[in-house]
Amino acid sequence: MINADNVPKWRRQAAGLPVISVIPEVRQALSAGAGAVLIAPPGAGKTTCVPLALLDAPWLSGRKIIMLEPRRLAARASARRMAAMLGEDVGETVGYRVRLESRVGASTRVEVVTDGILTRWIQRDPALSGVGLVIFDEFHERGLQTDLGLALCLESRSVFREDLRILVMSATLAGEPVGRLIGNSPVIVSSGRCFPVETRHINQAAKSWGQEHQIAGRTVEAVMEAVTAEDGSILAFLPGVREIRRVAQLLDERLAGTGISIAPLYGNLPLVDQERAIRPTPPEKRKIVLATAIAETSLTIEGIRIVVDCGWMRVPRFSTATGMSRLETVRVSKASADQRRGRAGRIAPGVCYRLWSEAEHQGLTAASVPEILSADLASLVLELAVWGTTTPDGIPWLDPPPEVAFRSARELLIQLGALDRQGRVTARGKTISKLGLHPRLGHMLLVGRRIGRYRLACELAAILEDRDVLHFPPGAWDADIRLRVEALRQGNAFRTPGASMNSGVCRRIRAQADRWERMQTVGDGRTITEGVENPDRYAGTLLAMAYPDRVAQLRPEGDRRYRLSGGRGARFIDVEPLAAENLLVAAALDGTGRDARIRLAAPVRPEELAAHLPEWVGEFVVVCWDSREETVAARFEERFGELVLRCRPLKNPDPEQLTAAMVQGIRHMGLSALPWERGILNLRARVMFLRSEAFGGPGWPDLSDATLLARLEDWLGPFLGGIRRRSHLQRLDLKGAILAMLSWEQRKTLDTLAPTHVVVPSGSRIPVDYIAGETPVLAVRLQEMFGAAETPCIAGGRVPLLLHLLSPAGRPLQVTRDLGGFWTGTYAVVKKEMKGRYPKHEWPDDPLLALPTNRTKKKGKKG
Repeated sequence: MINADNVPKWRRQAAGLPVISVIPEVRQALSAGAGAVLIAPPGAGKTTCVPLALLDAPWLSGRKIIMLEPRRLAARASARRMAAMLGEDVGETVGYRVRLESRVGASTRVEVVTDGILTRWIQRDPALSGVGLVIFDEFHERGLQTDLGLALCLESRSVFREDLRILVMSATLAGEPVGRLIGNSPVIVSSGRCFPVETRHINQAAKSWGQEHQIAGRTVEAVMEAVTAEDGSILAFLPGVREIRRVAQLLDERLAGTGISIAPLYGNLPLVDQERAIRPTPPEKRKIVLATAIAETSLTIEGIRIVVDCGWMRVPRFSTATGMSRLETVRVSKASADQRRGRAGRIAPGVCYRLWSEAEHQGLTAASVPEILSADLASLVLELAVWGTTTPDGIPWLDPPPEVAFRSARELLIQLGALDRQGRVTARGKTISKLGLHPRLGHMLLVGRRIGRYRLACELAAILEDRDVLHFPPGAWDADIRLRVEALRQGNAFRTPGASMNSGVCRRIRAQADRWERMQTVGDGRTITEGVENPDRYAGTLLAMAYPDRVAQLRPEGDRRYRLSGGRGARFIDVEPLAAENLLVAAALDGTGRDARIRLAAPVRPEELAAHLPEWVGEFVVVCWDSREETVAARFEERFGELVLRCRPLKNPDPEQLTAAMVQGIRHMGLSALPWERGILNLRARVMFLRSEAFGGPGWPDLSDATLLARLEDWLGPFLGGIRRRSHLQRLDLKGAILAMLSWEQRKTLDTLAPTHVVVPSGSRIPVDYIAGETPVLAVRLQEMFGAAETPCIAGGRVPLLLHLLSPAGRPLQVTRDLGGFWTGTYAVVKKEMKGRYPKHEWPDDPLLALPTNRTKKKGKKG
């Protein structure tokens, strides 16, 4: 227990820290109410001083303080710092719990935990027994589990623990909304302790950024400039581990022999290397710390007075459209840039090099997007279901989860068997939740245990949660996850052409798998007593348990392109061994472009999918149009999601399905595939002529292309019996199908008002062309119309035909709807020209008195 002698010691060490001046306000706010918000910039001392200052608060009554620290590295470091301020070891008054690691004891009063630990704690004990205060440190990072943890604490306080206090602390945060959320609590602001920092903008073309070598190269140049121009150690911010490794390599070459040490700093770095980056260097030495965003807050890195900020960070982004998450390299926010800049002024006046222009700085967003608005929500949805709610409604959120992303996560959990169809947690879901893994991987461990492949499942989960253990040169990537399993098992003896192994990552992944394997029971309570499995055979099977929506089948056209069982596309960018596999599971995908890039995968056999994921397997009768063969295909398919695993011909398909498929084919090919003889086209045009408003109106069927295509099932379907191929359409009774759309009365009216032929003065029956245009055409030799003073009409005499008066050779001489006007007008000109050309034909001076003829021999005049 803490004693009176310890108090002066930590207070003496904290003397001069700005937060000390506001601690009385914090104590008063928590004594008078249920919560408070403390805004204090980096270096104010809030992380280490506030928990220690509250330990003797009367309302705490000897109960514990839980402080949530979003990052494992910061959780360990802050616990060690507080313990040192008390003159104790970690695990006495102050301890920590992070994933798979804890340093707490019976006397521990302050427990620094990561966000996932807090969620497990409150799910296990909703009343948070023995806890008097929960502190959310660095809340501005707005991690998904942090938002969930705060929501569950507020729920706990409203239902079980009215006396539970909540303190939210942040360096950059709009405190008022948080204060309202936690119960209209006061917002307390502390000043910071920061020396002046000069900001130097290095204007570099942003259009080429986003490429790893561009960011790394420019960071190296800025670091070298700082090494030459300034004194002191340097903290360089980079998006991720790839850039850190590249910059470290380049700086090693440039700084060889200078005595300047280079220290990477990121979350998965071994603890000894993390401590090397954090601890101070001797006064005569300089170091360059290459860090991710982990160094923005909480951590105190000794001796830094120069910051080089590349201006980019790597964040997870989830796409509801693809159902996949990926890390994106994005611009930092103004808040993050200010946090990074502040690191240069902790011990003395400093300098911050920003690798972007002042104008670009004005375009940065004010703050980073909360993870709850852009992340995969599967873990959150499962935790809410365990808590007892199937929707996010009614939960006290600072930002509620997006509805579409929530539904997508819920559907995945239903597919994994973690939720039932009503969204309630199942027994399997409760077990997965206790494992503390992403639900996909938790489900894989459970199934691995059930089928006797638990060790391999542990190895695969550890590989997928960490950095890649193998490194390949450009263009030589191998996505086979089984190589990574072999690397874990063989250690330094592992060899594969073109690849190098990261021994540190290998040891960390193996240790993680060992921890999971040491779990004595999983799900069903049986003890694990199994040997090592063959990853060549079972890796794909286990991955399918985690990623049933990412089982991938090679497309028929090849080109290393696959179709995923969830309906999306994926492909291998380079030629590699797995690209020849017909069926595999894509465990890691880069979700950009039309087809996501397959990063890690393993082959799987169809029989394994059917055996272990029967809920994803279905049997279907498929009768559809095959556009390549231009025929109706009928088959029996066994499918896994959207993929066809097996198929065989269907002998006796349903006639109605055959007709529907043929209709589908005709719709695909278009009406031109039908046997439109001229007589049928004319029939169709006759109906459409009478459908026009002046001649009968909409009582007549609409035979336009659009309507015929839209209603193929109705008018053509009954005539498609026995027709299964495009070539069969030649025997289709298309005329009968058109006439079947007319009533008996309409057929009679059709022949009366829109006759197929008209008798002309010569006695000939001349066909009427309804296809040529809006007005029906009568093409007739001029001599056959002698003696007729008026143009022939149809539609009960209302519509004069458009006469095409032809020469003896059948060529048009005149187009007219006024026959009488032609005789008295232009006929004389036509006669003069044609009489010499066709002397054997009649060209009378007065055609109205001439006898009509369809012969060559001249006739006499009338009367």
